[in-house]
Amino acid sequence: MSEAVQHMFAAIARHYDALNTMLSFGMHHRWRHKAVALTQLPAEARVLDICSGTADLALAFARHLGPNGHVIAADFCAAMLARGHQKAQRRHLRIMCTLADAHHLPFHNATFDVVTVAFGLRNVDHLATALREMQRVLRPGGMAVVLEFGQPQGAVFGPLYRLYAQHILPRLGGWVSGHPEAYAYLPRTAAVFPAGGRFVRAMVTEGFSTVQAHALSGGIVYLYRATRPLADA
Repeated sequence: MSEAVQHMFAAIARHYDALNTMLSFGMHHRWRHKAVALTQLPAEARVLDICSGTADLALAFARHLGPNGHVIAADFCAAMLARGHQKAQRRHLRIMCTLADAHHLPFHNATFDVVTVAFGLRNVDHLATALREMQRVLRPGGMAVVLEFGQPQGAVFGPLYRLYAQHILPRLGGWVSGHPEAYAYLPRTAAVFPAGGRFVRAMVTEGFSTVQAHALSGGIVYLYRATRPLADA
């Protein structure tokens, strides 16, 4: 991913968690809870969370799995990962934080039971490459779980959401963080991400099977679940 995007996330790392809560009206916690619940993992599962940012989803899995789970938070921005590491220590949760680019994951083939990503794929330069890497490090039969923004429709809700996302959110985020360009960039990438059926097709194209898409909060967010096919399938 680009060096400019890396620097942008480093610049907003200090305010990132507080702004996520404020700008989503706290709903991001509920979205992550649904992602964890969807997996129904055994306690000893191996989980990789890519584009992990400040590791909120990785920490949610660590809390869910308990001491027998193995959770890695991977991100290309050291400042964001440092915030995640600090949160893990404060909450007495065990995760491993690893600097890694989603296009070139530093893990062996078929290593993880689940690979997850929350609100990160819209920032990658090459979506197909990131999806192939997710599948590569999954064991056959393993699960990919993706949370990403959608583009809500509807005669009333659609325009209201676009007003908020395109005008109010960037101003609030820029005012609090001191980096208005970052909070203009984030809704802009969300607006063009291939959400819903288009993303399902992208996952199928890259070899995933049984791909499901669940619209949350009126389509503000989609929760995707997919499987790496078994080797003999």
